Amino acid sequence: MAGSEVPKKHPPTRQDLEARAQHTRAEFEARAQEARAQFDATQEKIRARTGRNLLAAIAIGVVLGAMFIASVIFQWPFIIFGAGLVGFAVFELATALRQAGRDVPRVVSTVAGLAVVPTAFFLHVQGLWLGTIAAVLLVTIWRLAEYIIRQSHRTGRREVLLDLGAGALIQVYVTFMAGFYLVLTGSPGGEWWTLASIVIVVSTDIGAYAAGLNFGKHKLAPNISPGKTWEGFIGSIVMAIVVGVLLATLMLHQPWWLGVVMGVLLALVGTAGDLMESLIKRDIGVKDISSWLPGHGGFLDRLDSILPSAAVAYAIFLIAH
Repeated sequence: MAGSEVPKKHPPTRQDLEARAQHTRAEFEARAQEARAQFDATQEKIRARTGRNLLAAIAIGVVLGAMFIASVIFQWPFIIFGAGLVGFAVFELATALRQAGRDVPRVVSTVAGLAVVPTAFFLHVQGLWLGTIAAVLLVTIWRLAEYIIRQSHRTGRREVLLDLGAGALIQVYVTFMAGFYLVLTGSPGGEWWTLASIVIVVSTDIGAYAAGLNFGKHKLAPNISPGKTWEGFIGSIVMAIVVGVLLATLMLHQPWWLGVVMGVLLALVGTAGDLMESLIKRDIGVKDISSWLPGHGGFLDRLDSILPSAAVAYAIFLIAH
């Protein structure tokens, strides 16, 4: 109306500003809690489907992968990196076997395994064989000395023989098989073959995981590893062939068909190594060898498919050269 005055707007008071701030904060916290609840629900679905903390597994995998690549490229640091993996894996397996009733000297087994690493790197195959034999003898002599000193506390010689077999198994299964990657990396130009081989093996795990998660229906070995499927196995081979061809032609400067051979062989031995470790864990009665690596279990749980691939990778390297 004409002549009417427009009411003046007063500036917000301190109480008004505090109320708005509290409202905004409450709204933000509500949205954050909703997002966190959705994230936790998604994580729980992934954990129920895969049996692991996927984000933690990815983070640990990225860190270990970066350390591995850097150590292989510069060669000498690979001695330290390889020694760390071998040492942790030997200690883990010795601990698991002790929990299963076998009296295995953990510290001596670990020290013996560590001593083989530089021997294999510098003295190659001969050093690996001699170092492994010396490691087995050291663990055996140590265990026999314990038996003689504490003979009255043992239940029988059969138990001691089983202990000796367990100690030898650790050195052969972990130290000897892993040592071929030390031999390969210490060979002229072998560091690139080590890098390519382990990348192929890791890619088989990714291919098996993706294919098994989306298409897995038919169990591969339900009595040994219930989570593995034939669809995942096929996916691992396909992924290994693709990655093998790319690495063979672009990095190793080899014919494409050698990449196919590498992919197929490494996928086969990698799967066999995974099943082998699952069989050991089933006999021991544990789900994971240890819990040192969140989302992965233990170091040996991550090396299960890599260990038997080392000898195959070294054999392909020798044939190609």
